[in-house]
Amino acid sequence: MANINIRIDDSLKKDADAIFANIGMTASTAINLFYKQVVRTHSIPFDLIADIPNELTVEAIEEGRKIARNGKAGYNSISALKEALDL
Repeated sequence: MANINIRIDDSLKKDADAIFANIGMTASTAINLFYKQVVRTHSIPFDLIADIPNELTVEAIEEGRKIARNGKAGYNSISALKEALDL
């Protein structure tokens, strides 16, 4: 048997332990199940989905990249920037 030491947020552990207890298992059993599924499937046994930025955020990222490439901001005055920001 091997021991694993991990650090986890107290609140997360408490919440997960309550769920494990409700279905009749310990955290150790749950972690063993996770490891067995990883070995069996050669993958993480759940979907890993990245946060997808909304349209406004994508536009801001693209604008930042354009500024970084060109070395200058897209506004030639503070008032033009404020107008674009609806201030």
